[in-house]
Amino acid sequence: MVVGKKLAKESLLPSVLEDDDAEMESERTQLGGIGSRPPSRPRKAFSRGSVDIQTVTRSGSGRHSSPEGEVSDRGERKEEKEEEGSGGGGCDGDTQERGKECVITASDEDYDTDLELGDVREAYDPTGQTRYREACRMYNVVPVSYFLRQMGNTELTMMHHGLGPQGTKALAVSLVTNTSLLKLNLRDNWMEGTGGAAMAEMLKENCYITEVDLGENRLGECGAQALSSMLMENTTLVSLGLSGNELADRAAQHLAQTLTSNTKLETLDLSHNTIGDAAGQVLGHAIAENTGLKSLSLAWNCIRGKGVVALAKGLGDNIFLRTLDLSYNGLGKDGAVALGEALKDNNTLEDLNISNNRIPPEGAIRFTMGLKVNKTIKKLNMGRNPIQTAGCYGVLKAIQGNPESAMECLDFSDITVNQDFEDLYVALTDIFPNIRVKHGGRIDTFRKPKA
Repeated sequence: MVVGKKLAKESLLPSVLEDDDAEMESERTQLGGIGSRPPSRPRKAFSRGSVDIQTVTRSGSGRHSSPEGEVSDRGERKEEKEEEGSGGGGCDGDTQERGKECVITASDEDYDTDLELGDVREAYDPTGQTRYREACRMYNVVPVSYFLRQMGNTELTMMHHGLGPQGTKALAVSLVTNTSLLKLNLRDNWMEGTGGAAMAEMLKENCYITEVDLGENRLGECGAQALSSMLMENTTLVSLGLSGNELADRAAQHLAQTLTSNTKLETLDLSHNTIGDAAGQVLGHAIAENTGLKSLSLAWNCIRGKGVVALAKGLGDNIFLRTLDLSYNGLGKDGAVALGEALKDNNTLEDLNISNNRIPPEGAIRFTMGLKVNKTIKKLNMGRNPIQTAGCYGVLKAIQGNPESAMECLDFSDITVNQDFEDLYVALTDIFPNIRVKHGGRIDTFRKPKA
């Protein structure tokens, strides 16, 4: 009886030992794969014909597999466990050790995926939207949704958005790499000098933007100095608007120094500032030396006296400027006389605006001395000056005596004229059929009857 039990025990012992050996070998295989290095490509294991992903997921670990799995070949069962360890499809949550195996296997699969995508580079963003969002987080400002929608266009008009210095910095960061925008209008956004400096740094790097309007942003001397430095390096900007930025003489002097060397900028708007005589003298020298500017606006400033004389002298030496706006300054008689002398030498200016400059009738008569010889002026605006009918009549008479005059439009707004002026205008149209005159109306005066 004892011998029989002993034989039965010995007969069962090999199978039990074989099962234990198989489990230990499977666990060693799994632990060895985890401890040594991550599997090279887990996805290849799922491509074997003997193991299916759904089968591995259903079967789970060997302890909870189907009865068929218990009586099947142990080598096949071992292969299933290897697949479970490498692919993570049969995780068993009953034991903490197997849970760790599943987590590690999942991270290994992600690791392989990252390696496979390592050669794929992130797509380049020509608009700079990603950089703009990151910059907004860095400067602690709210992204402007309108800017995000429009920054892919060729023109962007974003006035009165209240960007402030920090918002302007964030916007400038994104515009450094923007290749779409060509024209940028950011008037009235309260940039101040800090924001103006940020825009200047952006324009040093951006080689696509050609027109920028930064009017009414309180840039001051700091912003003007930064933009002047930018103009020394930028070679693509052709139009710059700086009206209404509280630019005084020192700020204008920085810009004047730049104009002597910059040959790319064609349009500059410095209107509605506080530029005075000192800056006018420096700007006069810059105008004489500049070889690229075609349009300059100094309207609504404080230039008078010596400043006007210096500007006029620079205009006489300039051979590139086409449009000059000096309206709403204080030219007076001396300024009008100086401009008249400049028109004798200048042969490129086509549009001159000297309206509302306190020019008296005598100053207008002296100014017409230049019109008698000038061959390029097409449009002249002298409206809202106290030149009276005598001054208007003198301008028409000078043009009548210059057969090579190119005059097409005369503006005498808010200045009343008499019948003599009307008669001369009719006679002038016979010589220059295309000329047009605007005035403030005709006044009736006593006239002697003709014999």
